[in-house]
Amino acid sequence: MIEERKGFRLSRRMLLGTAVVGGAVLWGGNTVARLMRGPSGTKDAGRILDADGVTLALKPLDPQPAYDPSLPWLAKGGMLNDASGLSRTPVYGVVEVSSEEHVARALAFARANGLKVSIAAVRHSMGGQAFDDNALVLDMRAFNAVTVDADAMAMTAQPGATWHDIQNRLHPRFAVKAMQSTDIFSVGGSLSVNAHGMDHQAGSVAGSIRSLKVMLADGSVATCSRDQNGDLFRHVVGGYGLFGVVLEATLDIVGNTVYRTSREIIRSDDFPAFFADVLEPDRDTGLFYGHLSTAPGNFLEDMIVYRYDKVADEPPADQPPIGEPGAVGIKRLIMNMAKWGGLFQELKWFTEKTLEPRFEACTVARTEAMGEGEACLVTRNNPMHDSVPYLFNDLAGDTDILHEYYVPRAAYGAYIAEAREILRAQPLQLLNASIRVVHREDVALTYAPEPAFSLVLYINQQATDEGNRQMRALTRALIDATLKHGGRFFLPYQIHYTGAQLLASYPELPAFLARKKEIDPDELFTSTFYRALKALSGGKGNA
Repeated sequence: MIEERKGFRLSRRMLLGTAVVGGAVLWGGNTVARLMRGPSGTKDAGRILDADGVTLALKPLDPQPAYDPSLPWLAKGGMLNDASGLSRTPVYGVVEVSSEEHVARALAFARANGLKVSIAAVRHSMGGQAFDDNALVLDMRAFNAVTVDADAMAMTAQPGATWHDIQNRLHPRFAVKAMQSTDIFSVGGSLSVNAHGMDHQAGSVAGSIRSLKVMLADGSVATCSRDQNGDLFRHVVGGYGLFGVVLEATLDIVGNTVYRTSREIIRSDDFPAFFADVLEPDRDTGLFYGHLSTAPGNFLEDMIVYRYDKVADEPPADQPPIGEPGAVGIKRLIMNMAKWGGLFQELKWFTEKTLEPRFEACTVARTEAMGEGEACLVTRNNPMHDSVPYLFNDLAGDTDILHEYYVPRAAYGAYIAEAREILRAQPLQLLNASIRVVHREDVALTYAPEPAFSLVLYINQQATDEGNRQMRALTRALIDATLKHGGRFFLPYQIHYTGAQLLASYPELPAFLARKKEIDPDELFTSTFYRALKALSGGKGNA
């Protein structure tokens, strides 16, 4: 009888243990599957309601104009959001632009009916730069033709073309001269923020522009470049879509150079000397970026420097199509687990530092590019052809926000030390940190009035009021540190800054806004971002 009871107890314990283990496995399996899953739809987590106390929402139109049936409407009314998921905005409607005529007719309709116009494509800016309450939104994604002039080493692209599609069009013979380090953005969007990327010699997109064709608010069309209508050019480039609709851009292209890839781990504090002594003098170093550790054990202290050094001017004749990112699910899993901090951030850094080099793929046969032996060889298009699908997830409760800060090169060491302490002392998880190089940028609203290093941050937050409060506090602390060291912050992200910080970083903003009123006196082109700029700089909040 005693033995039977003992056997019963053992069976019950075994059953309980099996249930616990099975539950853990089931939970773990479900959790892993959820963390690896791609987005099931557009992330939409509401709206940040104010900018430094200025309410962003406007009252609905009353009365609302009737919709012109001749325009190609994608939506009549409805809501738009951006990549943050935190900018849900009611719009009058969305017109699908696929021709210059659509732009002209939409602007004429807006002028005749007292509507405002916003310009959008893939909407990866994060602070209402591509739409506004009650606006007629021009969706430019179908306006995306690209033509290549091989003799002139130039391409002409419509604004909705993405860099991903452009690279596929240019490959294998040619490559883009200047773009972001990922290819998910549109040409028009890149022009509107004067984006920059991995080529520290080419600099920003502005430096690769030969000319722009722009439709102004009155429907007239102007051609501009640094030498023709130069003032308009300086305001359209980096002008956030506030001065006109870019109809096409003629841009430099370059040869699809073959690079030998390498990586080196250095201390973050050593980067300025490494850049000045090693990278900058070597004209064969075509691309580079610096990736900082986000692991608690050496937080922003170690850096992987990825280098791409030229070994041949042209790729082999049988160069295959550009490859897409691999192991997306695993990369997404590691990135999402890093949001839990601690050990998972250490795992992410171990993967980046130790495992990635073991699985790096070469896209050019080693024997076909100047006999480089065991070197890993890629063409220029390969490292720039990354749509970062692993950064997009199906986690509705959180979102990931980009920041970028620019400091004079001499201030780098002291600035990184201060930024490190700010980021360590706050609750949000830093998922990615990288260093870029920018030159002096001669546009009206410049982020780099002198040569600078930029710190690019990718930070996770909960999509809640508390998450927004934490992100706002962190943003303001980082901006204060940047200003202290003579730098500036990048404007395409959340409007978490104060009016004082905005004007301290961009003292030319009042002149920029005054020129906007001269070129577009009725303020036809607008956005939530534009209204915030006006309000925070002392102007009126409503366009």
